[in-house]
Amino acid sequence: MDNTAAYIPISCSFYDYLEEAAIFRKSSIIEFEKGGETVIIESIIKTLFIKDKVEYMLLENKQSIRLDNLISFNSKPLPKSKSVILNEVKNLWY
Repeated sequence: MDNTAAYIPISCSFYDYLEEAAIFRKSSIIEFEKGGETVIIESIIKTLFIKDKVEYMLLENKQSIRLDNLISFNSKPLPKSKSVILNEVKNLWY
């Protein structure tokens, strides 16, 4: 997903999982999409923030990742949000 695409919010429970990792400064394995490629890095979430109605994580290395670009976090796959599921169903019918 490119950074100009419409943002699709992640699930609240997964956001809570990311927030916990940030609070306790857990070193984590982060898998995400960047420019059509899958990237896997190990880092610590410095903070979670919102910019222009899009949620991001800021890592200790100063890299920011859009939360809807996440594939998995510590091997836990990003669950599909209701809006993603609704879009997929909608695309089946149109």
